[in-house]
Amino acid sequence: MFSWSKRDGKKDPELFQNVSDGLRQLYRSKLLPLEKAYCFHDFHSPALEDADFDNKPMVLLVGQYSTGKTTFIRHLMEQDFPGMRIGPEPTTDSFIAVMHGEREGVIPGNALVVDPKKPFRKLNAFGNAFLNRFMCAQLNNPVLESISIIDTPGILSGEKQRISRGYDFAAVLEWFAERVDRIILLFDAHKLDISDEFSEVIKALKNHEDKMRVVLNKADQISTQQLMRVYGALMWSLGKIINTPEVVRVYIGSFWAQPLQVPDNRKLFEAEEQDLFRDIQSLPRNAALRKLNDLIKRARLAKVHAYIISSLKKEMPSVFGKESKKKELIANLPQIYTTIEKEHQISPGDFPNVTKMQDILAGQDFTKFAPLKPKLLEAVEDMMANDIARLMQLVRQEEAAIPVQSVKGGAFEGTMNGPFGHGYGEGASEGIDELEWVVAKDKPSYDEIFYTLSPINGKVSGAAAKKEMVKSKLPNTVLGKVWKLADVDKDGFLDDEEFALANHLIKVKLEGHELPAELPSHLVPPSKRGKVNIDRDAED
Repeated sequence: MFSWSKRDGKKDPELFQNVSDGLRQLYRSKLLPLEKAYCFHDFHSPALEDADFDNKPMVLLVGQYSTGKTTFIRHLMEQDFPGMRIGPEPTTDSFIAVMHGEREGVIPGNALVVDPKKPFRKLNAFGNAFLNRFMCAQLNNPVLESISIIDTPGILSGEKQRISRGYDFAAVLEWFAERVDRIILLFDAHKLDISDEFSEVIKALKNHEDKMRVVLNKADQISTQQLMRVYGALMWSLGKIINTPEVVRVYIGSFWAQPLQVPDNRKLFEAEEQDLFRDIQSLPRNAALRKLNDLIKRARLAKVHAYIISSLKKEMPSVFGKESKKKELIANLPQIYTTIEKEHQISPGDFPNVTKMQDILAGQDFTKFAPLKPKLLEAVEDMMANDIARLMQLVRQEEAAIPVQSVKGGAFEGTMNGPFGHGYGEGASEGIDELEWVVAKDKPSYDEIFYTLSPINGKVSGAAAKKEMVKSKLPNTVLGKVWKLADVDKDGFLDDEEFALANHLIKVKLEGHELPAELPSHLVPPSKRGKVNIDRDAED
């Protein structure tokens, strides 16, 4: 619990259970009254609700069709989800919120936006054309216990695609961008042409560059020389659209559980995937800080908006010539921005887009605008100067209580254990005798390879085994799971039985089958069966 007294000492101390509770109370008591007074929700963003403060971190995937967005989600979870469609043609035509649920199933858009426990109620404003193409896929997956993922329709080129959607695609993405913790832009290494609609989408994500990451997918399908050219072309294209002094972070790799077609850059792909996974795994830890940051951004915009609306109200005549004055004020909006900027010492970056503002103002009744109300502005100033600063202490407490890498399960498991993860250490153990079991029929051929790896005391190290296992061209996430299953005694080494088991599991995966979550009894090497059974009984 966290508390502090009001600066004037007149009110009782505010009691906050956690950061979400604190932000919710501050928003309702200090920022929301200002937003309502100056019609902020008609111009910028709907009012925030409880679910906006309580929801899990969300990852938004955006990209042109066939860049591998849906496959990327499936790769992270290592599980199909309801409504999933994958193909080279445009397949995903809906926004799909992939979220955790005890029962697997689909919730359609119209039902989803009336659920107070889900943070999507305000999407109702985009109408049936959008809601018919919005759904929530619920499933019980360990990855989704920590994060939610939003899959989006593939972006096509041409004016026809933009019109035929029936709703404002860029505006929907902007709505999501304000509320998600990470925005991942996916590009296909084979086609880097950024269509007009995609360019519009990226511009709609302006002011959220801090959340943005770029993934150059399917990079294993081209040679190193081609990859360098593609990477350079992508950076050049993005530089023209994303106007930030910092270079946007681009992750290069092949984000699916299939063998690498051109394995020359395997080490690069390993490092890039681990960096991206670490970034995603950090989201729960940084969620409170992100919500705090977003509320500060919103408060700054709301303040500027109040000054703009009150200035327009002040200039309006009381009786005659209202319509002509309205047109004049809209045309002179850039000059009004400059005046407010100088008078109140506000940064130009805090002002909303002037063209968009002019378009919305054209449909507004200026006579209904409110004059300047200093008390409302003072409350927001007090929130930012005092309350937010003190709430930061609670943010640090919450961060300290959450592990750095708190997203677990799925592909994340394969990057956390054994020689296929980072921070790997090796142990030592004794040799083990061979006995007959399911893998035995192929074991002689695996033994030939095993003894070329110079085993010591009947075992090969993780580094030696890795050199052999990567020849399968399977990605590290898959080989990491193979290692976890095959290293039955968890000593960081493989004996001849465990090595044979690892090769058997690789063969199973290459034949198109899924790896088991736990090693089934018929695959456990006979010499380990007693120990495995004892360990499992102890867990039960």
